[in-house]
Amino acid sequence: MARPARAAFVTLVATALCAGLVSSARAVPGSAQTTRQATAQAPAVLAPAATEGAAPTAAGVGKALTAILKDPSLGPHHGIYVYDASRNKPVFSVGAATPYTPASTLKLLTTVSALANLGPDRTFATKVVSAGKGSIVLVGGGDPLLAVKPSASDGFPTRATLQALAASTAKALKAQGIASVTLGYDASLFSGPAINANWEANYVPEGIAAPTSALWVNEGRLSPGMAKRSTLPAQAAATSFQKLLLQYGIKVAATKAAKAPAAATPLAQVKSPTLGQIVEYVNLHSDNDGAEVLLRQVGIATGNGGSYAGGVTGLRATLTKLGLDVSKARIYDGSGLTRANKVPLDLLAGAVRVAVSKDHPELRHLLTGLPVAGFNGSLRERFTTAGTGTGTGMVRAKTGTLTGVHSLAGYARDRTGTLLVFAIASDSVPVPKTLDARAALDRATAALANCGC
Repeated sequence: MARPARAAFVTLVATALCAGLVSSARAVPGSAQTTRQATAQAPAVLAPAATEGAAPTAAGVGKALTAILKDPSLGPHHGIYVYDASRNKPVFSVGAATPYTPASTLKLLTTVSALANLGPDRTFATKVVSAGKGSIVLVGGGDPLLAVKPSASDGFPTRATLQALAASTAKALKAQGIASVTLGYDASLFSGPAINANWEANYVPEGIAAPTSALWVNEGRLSPGMAKRSTLPAQAAATSFQKLLLQYGIKVAATKAAKAPAAATPLAQVKSPTLGQIVEYVNLHSDNDGAEVLLRQVGIATGNGGSYAGGVTGLRATLTKLGLDVSKARIYDGSGLTRANKVPLDLLAGAVRVAVSKDHPELRHLLTGLPVAGFNGSLRERFTTAGTGTGTGMVRAKTGTLTGVHSLAGYARDRTGTLLVFAIASDSVPVPKTLDARAALDRATAALANCGC
């Protein structure tokens, strides 16, 4: 897919700058004597650089934002929180005393908790085990991106597939002289209701989200890329696996739910992308289903079980351990789909703040997966209106959108080099003013990138 003109311009500028740096650093042919003379004339080593960028002030940031924050499209309940990550201190806030419905910016809390508990290199295995002579069980490991087969439209990261698992399983079975099996499927890693009780009733029927399962393919979609979801995603995955085994010469007599024996002999497995890659995908594309799977993985990792309630308990404990205050937050899911969520702006910004901290390199994938303004992900078509150009390519942020709710949380380097972390939101946008409100958020964050104030 072609890049937008603005994104192409940013890329060309960056390439030109890099080319200039390379050419200026290129060695110049000359004699050894010339080299020795140049070395002798070299200046003394410079002292370490001071903190990057000019120190922003509340007055300066306020001056840059005041007019934008008065935009009537934002409605009565809106605010912003700005943190100077170069100096580790809050700089400016307006309307940040009360929590907001965060929409998908909540995914920052889910993904930072997953990274903190599991580490960026963790993978999730989908396995086939032997449950006795001629009986096998397909066991879900909570891989949110498991697919039936590779697709050119999948993009990054490369996904584990049932096709590869079926090929390996068939090979293992044939090596044992087995050509016919019964097939069970085990999705018991996750527990509790598959559908969050706080979601709107239309979410699953309309394909906004799937029933969350430790075993599914294409995030529970009946067809890749389509919205419609299976009401029984584990069973649908097993049916797909049954068809693939048949293609590889293994007959399958029956497919039913089963519990894999604890001492079952493994036959084959496929592993997911790393958690770091999954986190990047979830935040870049605002993947509701992936976030809900990661929430349950957090629950398991913290000893609170694989339900969404256990995930929320684990998430709150993890954020507290990271030094973030969750006392004013009400959190009910991992994706931000429910309007019952209420989160302070400083907590949303806090997820980004701890990820940029030198104390937490394991959280960096939270940053590298954030959409780039005007370039990719959920910000690809944003930052197109007047006053937003200075943010193009410079602002990286997670978006949040529900009807009447719009938010951004992320970071930007201002024009002096200071790293600013921010969260800005309104959960009172009049529906006819939706595009105007988004533009106002874009202008505010672009102003931060242009600030130096």
